[in-house]
Amino acid sequence: MENMFTNAHILAWLAYFAENMQVDLEKVKILDITRKNKNLIPTVESRPAVLVFTEAGHPDIFYRMWDAGLGECEVWYNEGSEPTGPILHAPVKSMINRGINASAGMLILNPNARSTNKIGMRYSDFFRGSVHYVGSEIRAVILNKMHVSSADTVCVIGGASIAVETAILAPEGTVIAVEYNQHDRHTVEENAHQFGLNNITVIDRVSEDTMKGQPVPSLTFLVASASMEKELECLLKLNPHMEFVIYTLDFRCAATLPDTLAKYGVGETEVLQIAVSKLTGKNTFDAEPAPWIISGRA
Repeated sequence: MENMFTNAHILAWLAYFAENMQVDLEKVKILDITRKNKNLIPTVESRPAVLVFTEAGHPDIFYRMWDAGLGECEVWYNEGSEPTGPILHAPVKSMINRGINASAGMLILNPNARSTNKIGMRYSDFFRGSVHYVGSEIRAVILNKMHVSSADTVCVIGGASIAVETAILAPEGTVIAVEYNQHDRHTVEENAHQFGLNNITVIDRVSEDTMKGQPVPSLTFLVASASMEKELECLLKLNPHMEFVIYTLDFRCAATLPDTLAKYGVGETEVLQIAVSKLTGKNTFDAEPAPWIISGRA
C-alpha cells in the first residue's frame, strides 16, 4: 500500500511546527501510525516530542493516552489536514472526548518522558486476566537472555507478559504470541490494548497454517510443554537459524533439554537457574519458584 505521508509531507509538517512554536527538532521522534504495527503510547511514554501522523478516525486515541497516564502531555495541532493556518494546543486530559477528524500531523510533548526501557515490569501493571505472570525479576533475566532488538520478529509461546514486554522493546518489529487457551489469548489481547501495542499478533497454535503470512521469527521464547518438540520442528522449518530461550520449572526437563535441542541442530546451549527470595513483613524470606532458563541457537 502507498504511504499516506511521503517525505515531502513530513518535511512540510516539521517546518510548520518549527515556524509556529519553539521545538528542538533533534528531539522529535517521527511516528506514522497509518502504517501497520506502530505503537503510539509506548513511543510517547519514552520520548519528549513525537510528531504523529494519523488518518481520520481513531475516536478514542486521546482517551487511551489519558488512561495510560499521559494526560499531562501537550498536543499541538491544527483543524485541517494541511500544515497551514492557526496552531492550537491543549493537554491530553482535556481532549479525551475528541477523535481525529482528518489525516494530519500532530506534535505531542511529554515533559515526563522516561529515556529508558521498562524491563521487568511490575505484576500490577498487567491486565488481571487468566494468566499467572512470572515475577518481574525473573522476567528481567529472561529478557536479558533474549537480546531483543528494535526491529526483531519474535515468537512467544505461553508467555503473555514476555510477549507484552518484547513488543515494547521491539517497536519496529512484530511479536507473534501463541496461547493455546482461549482465555489466555483474551488476556494477551487485553494487555495489547491496555499498553497500546499494535505489533502483537495472537494465534492459537504453532503450525504451518497459523504461521503462514506472518513474518518469520528470528527468536522464539517458549514455556516447555508436551508440544515443545512439534513447535521446534515447525519453527526450524521456517528459520533454520532460529534462536531459542526456553523456560521450565521441571528439573528433568531442564537436564534433558540440551540433548533435545542438539537433536534439532540447536547448539551453544546454556542452562541457568534463577532463584529469587523476598523479605516479608515478618523478617523472613519467601522463596519464589526457581525456574531453569535454557538458551541456544540453530
